Amino acid sequence: MSQDDQKTIIESGNAVMGMELGSTRIKAVLVGPDNQLLSTGGHGWENIQIDGVWTYSLDEVWSGIASCFADLRSDVRKKYNVELKTFVVGGFSAMMHGYLVFDKNDRLLTPFRTWRNNITADASKELTGVLNYPIPQRWSIAHLHQSILNGEAHVKDIAYITTLSGYVHWQLTGEKVIGIGDASGMFPIDIESGDFDAARAGKFDAHVSGEGHSWKLSDIFPRIIPAGEIAGRLTPEGAKKLDSSGTLEAGIPLCPPEGDAGTGMVATNSVRVRTGNVSAGTSVFAMLVMEKEPAKVHEEIDLVTTPDGKLVGMAHSNNCTSDYDAWIGLFGQAAKALGAEVSTPVLYDTLLALALKGDPDCGGLLSYGYISGEHITGFSEGRPLFVRKPDAAFTIENFIRSHLFTSLCALRTGLNVLMEEEGVQVDEIRGHGGFFKTAHVGQRIMAAATGTPVSLLESAGEGGAWGMALLASFAIREDESVSLPDFLDEVMKDGVGEAFRPVDADVAGFQAFFERYHRGLAIERAAVDTLS
Repeated sequence: MSQDDQKTIIESGNAVMGMELGSTRIKAVLVGPDNQLLSTGGHGWENIQIDGVWTYSLDEVWSGIASCFADLRSDVRKKYNVELKTFVVGGFSAMMHGYLVFDKNDRLLTPFRTWRNNITADASKELTGVLNYPIPQRWSIAHLHQSILNGEAHVKDIAYITTLSGYVHWQLTGEKVIGIGDASGMFPIDIESGDFDAARAGKFDAHVSGEGHSWKLSDIFPRIIPAGEIAGRLTPEGAKKLDSSGTLEAGIPLCPPEGDAGTGMVATNSVRVRTGNVSAGTSVFAMLVMEKEPAKVHEEIDLVTTPDGKLVGMAHSNNCTSDYDAWIGLFGQAAKALGAEVSTPVLYDTLLALALKGDPDCGGLLSYGYISGEHITGFSEGRPLFVRKPDAAFTIENFIRSHLFTSLCALRTGLNVLMEEEGVQVDEIRGHGGFFKTAHVGQRIMAAATGTPVSLLESAGEGGAWGMALLASFAIREDESVSLPDFLDEVMKDGVGEAFRPVDADVAGFQAFFERYHRGLAIERAAVDTLS
């Protein structure tokens, strides 16, 4: 498609927009009717810890969204010399889980508690037993129940609870709705009905009756809208929130808001049974679409859904790239102090490639990238650390390799439950996220950690924002009988790269490091206890 054709698509309002609020970056993409990328925009941000709680302020949410959209408009203007005034359909995605609660006047009752918090252990354990269903600490219902257990005064005033994507969509359209994939990180889903599990909601209501509130879950939950439908339209007020310049037109239809797990599945075309994907960035999670429900409850595993409602086993780790990002930044500072100016991409590509030259088991080195707690291994807080025996092979190659390996060890702990205990089978894992920016390194290390072939999609580097744009496109497909898997197969028929198959030496080396990692968790525990 020529640039003039692309310009015409944008000018005529036939482009599709997707935006995702990730952990460290808000990203927007504009795609054409063929779902190929036309333009991008972005905004960097970071969560902060206040009084022991990881959060983002709602002011930051809106200033970040406006900055991201302004960057998209600027990119369109620069590439095509036109103003972005409208698009045919759009959609918004964000980090799953967490706790956003509002009163009857739509006032936020407590600062946003993100997925990163591990402060709901008591609620998680209690609800897993009450509901006979794994309720991870990150889930909205765990945060709600922990607030009840804590006796927090705001609970009685709750009129609405939602996720970040649900909140953004509500403010832009006035509709209190949510996509089924994001909803599945709030409360268990009844796969047959495609709605929140009514029987388990009743059990929860009965369990907390008499705690001083009058609401039931059905009163305060958003309404679930399945993928493929329109879930609201941009209001005049919403258009101004999105585009501070006032150029954007109101009335644009939006598809159901989704979580980053769902957009990751879409962006990697991993929504069919026996497919899987892994999203690796600030956090890392693997999603395996299951053929049947697990035989028993596993606290380490999330049971969520695809955006079209299939059951998915998710192994989630809170920590992935943050610690080795910090180390690579330190090496960059060292280079600068020595008079060398090295760009960030060159710095990453050069240092990460060294990991492939290290000893298979990292030469006896050990590290933990626990910036925050790690529920799979039982930590509510984290302390990044590096440790070695005096006679370990302390080389830059082994050092970088150890940080890549350790970033996937908690994930592997969860995958062992799915693959070894439950016998979940997956033919190939498709990867996306910052971990794969240096593709040949990311694929090889991930293949070693999972023992499974790993492929990348050419467009998966655009991540969740592109996945959200695909869901928006799916909502306006010409033939409504086309399923989401078939729709994605057509979109990505030529875009899947060749899978990298695990190297035996890498797999054995990772297993040796993995065993060392678990033996050394006592060191991490001591670091948390000592460095309070």
